[in-house]
Amino acid sequence: MAFKHYNFGDGILHSPWVGLENFRVLFSTPATLQIIRNTLMLSLLSIFIGFPFPILIAIMLNEVRAMWFKRIVQTLIFLPHFFSWIIVAGIIVTVFSQQAGTVNLLWKYLFGQSYAFMYHEGSWLSIFVGSGIWKEAGFSAIVYLAALSSIDASLYEAASLDGANKWKQIWHVTLPGISSTVVLMFILAMGRVMEVGFDQIFMLQNSTVSNISEVISTYIYKIGLMGSQFSLSAAIGLFESLVSLILVLITNRIARKFGNGLW
Repeated sequence: MAFKHYNFGDGILHSPWVGLENFRVLFSTPATLQIIRNTLMLSLLSIFIGFPFPILIAIMLNEVRAMWFKRIVQTLIFLPHFFSWIIVAGIIVTVFSQQAGTVNLLWKYLFGQSYAFMYHEGSWLSIFVGSGIWKEAGFSAIVYLAALSSIDASLYEAASLDGANKWKQIWHVTLPGISSTVVLMFILAMGRVMEVGFDQIFMLQNSTVSNISEVISTYIYKIGLMGSQFSLSAAIGLFESLVSLILVLITNRIARKFGNGLW
C-alpha cells in the first residue's frame, strides 16, 4: 500500500502503482520532518529518563526485608499500569488544571498566581515523561525483580565478608548480575524508539503545544483514518518500522561488543 495510490474500489492488488511517490510527498512536506523530530525527541526523552527507574525500583524492593511493607509498595506501584490512559490522562488534567488543580492551588499559594502547566511546552514535556514513568515503571520492574532472584546469595555473603557495604554490594554484585537483562531491555526499548504511545500522546496533547506533541502515531491517525490518505499513512508507518529495525541492529551490535547481545 505504501507504494501504491490506494483506493477502496481497486483494492490493494489493483490500485495504481506509484513507486516512491508517497515517500517523496511525505518528506517534501515540512510538517512531516517536524513530526519525525517530535517523535524522536519524546521517545528518547522517555527512554533515557525513564529507563533507570524500573531498575532502581527493583533494587530497592529487593533490599526490603519486611514482607508486609514490600507487598504494599509493590501493589501501589504496579497499580497504575492497569489503568487505561484515559483514566490516567483524566487524573493528570485534573491535578494540573489551571483553575482548580491541586498543583496549581499549591503553586498559587506559593507564588501568588496560577500557571498553565498543560499549555507550556517545557512543563508539558515534564508531565508527559513523568506520567509515563509513573504508569509503567513499577510494572516494568517485575522483569528486573525476576533477574535479581537468580543472583546467588553466596555472592552477597562473600562480598560482606570482604568488607563490602550495601552500596558496594549493589555496585559489584547486583548490577553485574542483572547486566544482561538490562541490555536486553534496552535493545527492546530502542526498537520502540519511533513508537510514542498513541493513547498517551493523544489524551494529553492540545493545540497550544502541537509543535512538540504531534508525533507519527497521531499523524497516521489524522491523515489515515480521518483524512483517508491510506497510502501516505502506510508509507510513514513503513518508514517508522525501518528506522526501528535499524536502531535495534545498531544497538545489538554495540551490545555484542560487550558480550551481551540479543543474538
